[in-house]
Amino acid sequence: MVLHRIITNLNVDDAGTGHEFYEDFLGLEKQFDLGWVASFRSPTNPSIQVSLVAGDATAPEQSACTVAVSDVDAMHAEAQRRGYEIVHPLTQEPWGVRRFMVRDPHGVVLNVVGHAD
Repeated sequence: MVLHRIITNLNVDDAGTGHEFYEDFLGLEKQFDLGWVASFRSPTNPSIQVSLVAGDATAPEQSACTVAVSDVDAMHAEAQRRGYEIVHPLTQEPWGVRRFMVRDPHGVVLNVVGHAD
């Protein structure tokens, strides 16, 4: 399994506002904006990324971070093998990612995704 990056998910009231802070002030580039989530990435270092999340469109809980991996199916199988709580099932989402959510031993929810970079 290759870990591409870990993205901080900031849980906010409105993911459609404050973009100029991340773009103009921090110098990040908007990667996508789905209304309920907007993500910004460094133009020189793709491992630096932050997302604004105002309620997940399909999952029952908010996640603290997103872990982008090369093989999300293998990660899902490994999480199940280890008996970790799957909060959101392995799903092909309409916006193009395949993902699941898992709760870590401290109760923190991680969004594990696989998609083409």
